Amino acid sequence: MKDEKIHVMLVDDHAMVRSGLSAFLYAFDDLELVGEASGGEEAVRLCGEIKPDVVLMDLVMPGMDGATATQKIKESCPQVQVIALTSFKEQNLVEGAIKAGAIGYLLKDITAEALADAIRSANTGKPTLAPEAAQVLIEATRAPADKLGFDLTDREREVLVLMAEGLNNTQIAERLVVSVSTAKFHVSSILSKLQANSRTEAVAVAIQNNLV
Repeated sequence: MKDEKIHVMLVDDHAMVRSGLSAFLYAFDDLELVGEASGGEEAVRLCGEIKPDVVLMDLVMPGMDGATATQKIKESCPQVQVIALTSFKEQNLVEGAIKAGAIGYLLKDITAEALADAIRSANTGKPTLAPEAAQVLIEATRAPADKLGFDLTDREREVLVLMAEGLNNTQIAERLVVSVSTAKFHVSSILSKLQANSRTEAVAVAIQNNLV
């Protein structure tokens, strides 16, 4: 008979986040932490070894990102359900995670009870989307993206201004009080949306189109 507990694996490059999620899992009798990974490559390897029921997957990580890890996990362990648990709600991340096979997309400010319910739903094959993620998917189907990709978020516009000032990723992270990997993610997203091959080109496009 299958263990009545739902076996959960955590994937996040921040130890403090994993620690907090571990403590959360211990508060629910029907949830059991069976593994932790600090990156995508480790997550794929561990998943094949411990076969968890549900994986809570961070998306923006150094090395293999969460969407790629999700796709590889679903290919090798199709019975494992993956919930994207992230701080970001950008369209490319939401669509990438869902396309990779994630059954849920939740933001890290979710309540403990709601996250526990999402894990239970995922274990039975039912999807759970944060309202923000659902809205992103709805908007993506309603209207075509701006021809030039100038659908920058407020935070991306902040980062773009700092890029125009000549700040590097580390300096941007310090100015905005975020991690360097988060700053790097925003810069990459800006380059993609502005169809630019370099920071210099992105700033030039931004100036030409009065974005900064």
